[in-house]
Amino acid sequence: MALLITDECINCDVCEPECPNEAISMGEEFYVIDPRRCTECVGHFEQPQCVEVCPVDCILPDPDRVESRESLEQKYEGLQAGKEKAV
Repeated sequence: MALLITDECINCDVCEPECPNEAISMGEEFYVIDPRRCTECVGHFEQPQCVEVCPVDCILPDPDRVESRESLEQKYEGLQAGKEKAV
């Protein structure tokens, strides 16, 4: 499932550079995660890197976007294929 950043975000800027899929960006009030790009770091790392570095634990699973590990792997593969085409 994609992750989401709650309104408890303090805009500390540590999560954005950790995302290997460039799914995190600054929203209107705090950082947001693009669910189309979030694979919970499947394909890159064992644990979501944004969750690992967040000092206030405001990054949670998005209950509206439940995805299996298999679907996250497929999303990762699609993102990687898109990168290869862009090069």
